[in-house]
Amino acid sequence: MAKATLRYQISIHKFFYFFIDFMTQIWFRPYVWMDYRLALLFTLIIPLILLVWTFVQKAEGMQRLLMIYWRVASLLAISMYLMIGGFGVGFISALMAQVLIPMALWFWVDINDEIDYYPNSPLKLIFTSWRWATTVYCSLGAIALLPFLGCAFSGTAIQTPYCSVWLEAPLLFKDYFHHNSKPAFLGFLGIVTLAIYVIYLSYFVAVKLGKYGRSATH
Repeated sequence: MAKATLRYQISIHKFFYFFIDFMTQIWFRPYVWMDYRLALLFTLIIPLILLVWTFVQKAEGMQRLLMIYWRVASLLAISMYLMIGGFGVGFISALMAQVLIPMALWFWVDINDEIDYYPNSPLKLIFTSWRWATTVYCSLGAIALLPFLGCAFSGTAIQTPYCSVWLEAPLLFKDYFHHNSKPAFLGFLGIVTLAIYVIYLSYFVAVKLGKYGRSATH
């Protein structure tokens, strides 16, 4: 009887350490890093190239849409700094960004018409492909982020491997570009810029959107 109890206790301990190891080595870590790589490609590198290309080609409709895009996509950068500081609100702002970006890419009727009437060219093809690819990426990214929203509402949850895996890429960014800055200071900058962003967004929805509707001319 004593031997059976001892074997049972050993089995429980083995299972416990296996569970801890499993939680430490998060199985979805490669997918989180893949998400950050895709974000770098679709939300930074390609739109930067397109912005330069549209100015060279003097495609004004695409230029205006890209300028609107950059205003909205800045919320992704804000989310990065919030996560560097360990603020759970970064998960909410990242989700907001992935919802707002597709809306910004397709919302404006006048810009959509102007792009549709633009002559067929490699620029138009690549620009349209990027719009669709970014829309699909952000939509899937928003869905994938939903299970992690709990990380935003608990100070202890964000410290668990399940949540902290999302902080690894922002902290690596911090090591490369803000090596001498403290995470708390960068997080504070994120909070301040988020407050400014929310104020501007609220003004846009309450005033400009009601006045001009889906026209981006003003």
